[in-house]
Amino acid sequence: MIAVCAYSMGSRALFGLILAATLAGCGALPKGGPAVAVYDFGPGLVQELPSNRMAPLPTLALGEVHAPTALDNLPVVYRLGYSDAQQLRPYAQARWSMPPAQLLRQRVRETLGQRRAVLNLADGVLAPPGTLTLRLELEEFSQLFDAAASSAGVLRLRATLSHPAHGGDALVAQRSFVLREPAASADAAGGVRALTAAVDSAVQQLDQWVQQTQASLPPR
Repeated sequence: MIAVCAYSMGSRALFGLILAATLAGCGALPKGGPAVAVYDFGPGLVQELPSNRMAPLPTLALGEVHAPTALDNLPVVYRLGYSDAQQLRPYAQARWSMPPAQLLRQRVRETLGQRRAVLNLADGVLAPPGTLTLRLELEEFSQLFDAAASSAGVLRLRATLSHPAHGGDALVAQRSFVLREPAASADAAGGVRALTAAVDSAVQQLDQWVQQTQASLPPR
């Protein structure tokens, strides 16, 4: 009798353990609903660049990238150019890993830093005399639909170069960059790829403009 009772209690204990493990496993399962896709501009440089025999370019100080609040949130946004183009619409299941202004600054510093020292103004590092400061304003950053199945990534960027002067910074040069890259698909993934291509093209043009501006200035 004692053996039967012990067997019964052992069975109940084993059943309890199995039930607890089953419930724990269910709790670990993902909840229903589509997953949110998180995007950035890609990995960037994935290996060290070969040594460059060309002379390094002058040092550049890089300020923060400013953007309107509506364009500097995590959701990937689009516009319907054929219907109320003034309205920014967020994709429900597509996000940037960081606000676009931060992603842009990261890509600018990476690219421009390949042949020059790029200083962060917030670090308080003393820049060499004559160092220019680059400030950027992100004015447009969205996927624009011309039709239901046709869209492009549109980027508009204003760049300002200045140098320290008495009472503030003195303007050296300013330029706007407007890039439009076609999207391969009419969805968030297509928009992200198009916007990334627009960013890379803009940064290459920005690099050339900074080089030309620095080269045109007299020594300080």
